[in-house]
Amino acid sequence: MAMITIKDVAQHAGVSITTASLVLNGKGNISAETRQRVLDSAKALNYHPNAHARHLKKRRTRTIGVFISALGGLFYEEILEGIHTTLLQTDYELIVCPEARAPSRILSNRQVDAAIIFNVKIPSELLTSLAWERFPIVVLDRDLRADYVFPLLIDNAGGTRAVFEHLYRQGMRRLAFISGSPEAFDNRERQETFLAEAARHGVQVQSYQGYFTEDSGYQAGKQLLAAGALPEAVFCANDQMAIGLLEALQEQKLRVPQDIAVVGFDDIPVARYLQPPLSTVRISRRDWGARAARGLVDLLEQGIPFPTDRIPAQFIPRQSSLRRMPPSS
Repeated sequence: MAMITIKDVAQHAGVSITTASLVLNGKGNISAETRQRVLDSAKALNYHPNAHARHLKKRRTRTIGVFISALGGLFYEEILEGIHTTLLQTDYELIVCPEARAPSRILSNRQVDAAIIFNVKIPSELLTSLAWERFPIVVLDRDLRADYVFPLLIDNAGGTRAVFEHLYRQGMRRLAFISGSPEAFDNRERQETFLAEAARHGVQVQSYQGYFTEDSGYQAGKQLLAAGALPEAVFCANDQMAIGLLEALQEQKLRVPQDIAVVGFDDIPVARYLQPPLSTVRISRRDWGARAARGLVDLLEQGIPFPTDRIPAQFIPRQSSLRRMPPSS
């Protein structure tokens, strides 16, 4: 017979795992009716807290794990820097687990006190099954909401709308979009928002597939040029693809922005030094990482609710998309 868990008790009582845990541990401001319902369910199911689980609850590693897809690239480095700098101010340690290091094993064994996830290959079902009061999880790559699972995401929609408005106000109506990895949450939000804004204004958009790499941006640029009808502007789902696109355009002696405007997303350090400097959407990756780490420490140490406000995204217009502005009315 399968072991009865607190999740079974919560489902039987029709409450959240958090509520069931508070009742069974004699904590929280829970109504008498709800408290009794949970206790009755525990009795009906013959639920007994697992001794090993109680031991795990008391054991602390004083470590937070970060699970990412890869170690390379400034994008991840700046997030990790924000996490590391924040944890240096506490007595928590940091371990970083790239994709090749079997993150599921470390997560399942709870070898850390909390986790920050930026790896879409780790199943959401695994995360929701593992998260609990003493093992909170923050996700940076999906809008996953469950007991002790907290999404901390970028304001992709706000940044993308600012890009569309910038291009539209300059009279650009033939637009293209180069997408990143199809499974990436940020890519989907940027693509869906850009296409929705275009549809709302009656503007057609050519879409090309990229994978967040410079080479994929270059290849998408070659496809765009081979299609014949050159768009007036191209929005790339990240800066690295925009850099690849710029290379493809320069090979054909096309001028940016005179012949075609280009916009990226992320504002990586090199963006401002390109020729021409790249218009893009800025997010503070250091702040993103810092907020994830600080929120987890505050939750673990003081029980402060984890803040899930979106990370601000600011459009930065530079020469690569500044063709002309409409006359002031």
